[in-house]
Amino acid sequence: MKAFTGLAVALTLARCALAVSFAARAEPAAPSPTLGYGTVSNGSATAGSSTTSGSATGQKGDSKCVATMCVEALVQGDNVQYTLTSQRTSVGWMAMGFGSSMVNTPMVIMWANQDGTVTLSQRQARDEVEPSVVASPPRTASALQSASVTTGSNPKFVYTIPANSDTKQTIIYAFGDTNPGSTASNARLLEHIAQGTMTLDLTKVDTSGTGTGTGTGTGGGAGGSSSLGPLTDTQKMIVAHGIIATLGFVLFLPIGALVPRYLRTFVGGRTWFKLHWILQFLLGGITIVIGVALGFAAVSNRSGNHASTTHKRVGIVLFVLYFAQIGLGAVIHWVKPRAPRARPPQNYIHAILGILIIALALFQVRTGYRTEWPSITGRDDVPNGVNIVWYIWVVVLPVAYFAGMVFLKKQYAQERKTRESTAY
Repeated sequence: MKAFTGLAVALTLARCALAVSFAARAEPAAPSPTLGYGTVSNGSATAGSSTTSGSATGQKGDSKCVATMCVEALVQGDNVQYTLTSQRTSVGWMAMGFGSSMVNTPMVIMWANQDGTVTLSQRQARDEVEPSVVASPPRTASALQSASVTTGSNPKFVYTIPANSDTKQTIIYAFGDTNPGSTASNARLLEHIAQGTMTLDLTKVDTSGTGTGTGTGTGGGAGGSSSLGPLTDTQKMIVAHGIIATLGFVLFLPIGALVPRYLRTFVGGRTWFKLHWILQFLLGGITIVIGVALGFAAVSNRSGNHASTTHKRVGIVLFVLYFAQIGLGAVIHWVKPRAPRARPPQNYIHAILGILIIALALFQVRTGYRTEWPSITGRDDVPNGVNIVWYIWVVVLPVAYFAGMVFLKKQYAQERKTRESTAY
């Protein structure tokens, strides 16, 4: 009954921990006065002539925000002015693309240079890999140098691009925290830490005379919550990674550890070991290998670094420790010391290592849904209910395990009797 209770709780944890919230936060963007700009096609922006954007009453536009950045669009005659505003003090690069997925979508990528200029690079990707520079993009973007702000609490990059007939736009966005370190338009881009989709309605009219009039609610004006759209294929892979790896590390391994703690002193024969082996090696091993493989595949799809975050590094360590634990368990079971006078030390190491792996796995699950998921997808934090379920499981597991320690005296007595009987 305890195992089934643990199963239900852990399944709830696995599902909730990877749940996503689609409500986004919107941040107002200030209207632009007289702006200086330079036309840039895949190059470094330089100051040029000036133009007045003038946020006149009735100007059309829209804006949406996510955890890492905001995208604002203002219709200006035959052009559309886009402003990419960082929600963080530090920004490596920001990008947006005109489409619903990364593949074959025309993108505009911008970053700040040490001299205060901004580089604008128009690129496209054949798959979910680093996009390549496009020599002749469908529409040529022009960086607004004077309107861009490269310092302060909310850096922003501004550009214009010829308008098309697409007034209800689905766009992709991406945010990187590492600056390319070059003014060249083909500079290497390191992996983004957030990406997703949103929609912009360029038919919305601002009646306040202050630009798009964005708000933080889900209603009027040009504000409202952002629509991140459906999960991408890579995000679905991340969800599958989280659920399957959680089942392996936080469900099967802990229950497999509780089985010998409670059964070996009350159930005769090797029944407890069979259950322990099935949970720890068969079920646990299959789900852990599949879960970790999905995690590696998701990172590879995004051309990412497999050890760039705490979650990834701890995941690698956990994977190695798991197989070390399996190997140690095999040695304990198959390599028996002759006429042992006491419990072999490797048995204690096996127990301690098991506790360490489970504790580290609980930490890993939390960093996954708390930090890694919103960082790499740009989606909002999961609901607080996920934390509640996690805390419950964090309390239940050690209480259940250490409660079983009361049977250690009986277990040791049984083991001592077995050693004495086989010694003759």
